[in-house]
Amino acid sequence: MAGGDLTSALLKRVSRSFYLSVAVLPPGVRPTIGLAYLLARAADTIADSRLIARRARITHLRALRAELDSPVPGRLEEIVAATREARALGAERTLLERLPDCLAAHRALAPADRERVRAVLATVIEGMTQDLERFPGEDERGLAALETRQDLDRYTYLVAGCVGEFWTEVHVAHRPRLRGWDLAKMKALGVRFGKALQLTNVLRDLPRDLRQGRCYLPSRDLGFLGLEPRDLLDPASGLALRPLLVELLNVALDHYEAGWQYTFAIPRAETRMRLGCAWPLLIGLRTLDLLAREPNWLDPAVRLKVPRVRVYGMIAQSLTTVWSTRALGRQARRLRERIRVERPGSTRP
Repeated sequence: MAGGDLTSALLKRVSRSFYLSVAVLPPGVRPTIGLAYLLARAADTIADSRLIARRARITHLRALRAELDSPVPGRLEEIVAATREARALGAERTLLERLPDCLAAHRALAPADRERVRAVLATVIEGMTQDLERFPGEDERGLAALETRQDLDRYTYLVAGCVGEFWTEVHVAHRPRLRGWDLAKMKALGVRFGKALQLTNVLRDLPRDLRQGRCYLPSRDLGFLGLEPRDLLDPASGLALRPLLVELLNVALDHYEAGWQYTFAIPRAETRMRLGCAWPLLIGLRTLDLLAREPNWLDPAVRLKVPRVRVYGMIAQSLTTVWSTRALGRQARRLRERIRVERPGSTRP
């Protein structure tokens, strides 16, 4: 199966939302970006294979990273065999079984694109291995937290912000209309774009992450509110935690502003790239709106997810506004204005 066909077939199975963004991209960038996502998703599946010892997961992640640098016969097969019994979901099982094909597609890329994929995967896998080392528990009994806001910012860079850099480099290399971009400036905006999406995930998934032993809210910030990570297991702590939630929501909103600056800098003729950027921003802002309005957001039974009909509605509307920065900006502004969170005084003394 050709690299592009492989990417399309697997993306449909493992990520409906990201598949939409990749599928709309220009053909010249689609295989490279889609393949990078599949490899990152495979690494994430390895990292989350909880029936495998934590140290073994770290070993397999580092082996996958090394395989991108220099293939060794049998190494990929060892990873696939080691994770076979730990995979319950069919899509993830298929992805790891096709890992040798994904690596073959990586080797078939043009040298510059091959290096871009290798570099972004190295950074993402670094974030995953640090995550496994920082959070030693598998459930709430071993709950641990990041220490500082800087740690949280670094985490969002390693697992998502770096993707904004990669996305920018690939498009600039393949789309002549972008050759006039200030690459350093656009990569910096791309980093914040990625951080916006990952910080949204952190806030949305907090109740589930806590029960898996991970608290991404910094313990130092919690301490300023008189809270400890374990307190967050009680949904009644949501009121006391609200000031920090509001602060981080506004940090995310500031990152989204950078994401829109990035999108509006894309030439109108690059319609596909504009859509590929606008869709995750619109969905992310709608998710923040759900967070801001949810009174019991620490309750693990509450699932904050944008309904599929809303997603398709936003996509349909964007198809008519994508050529106009002003019209697309109005669509984004209406979403931002729904997120009515006042900026409190800092939680830090």
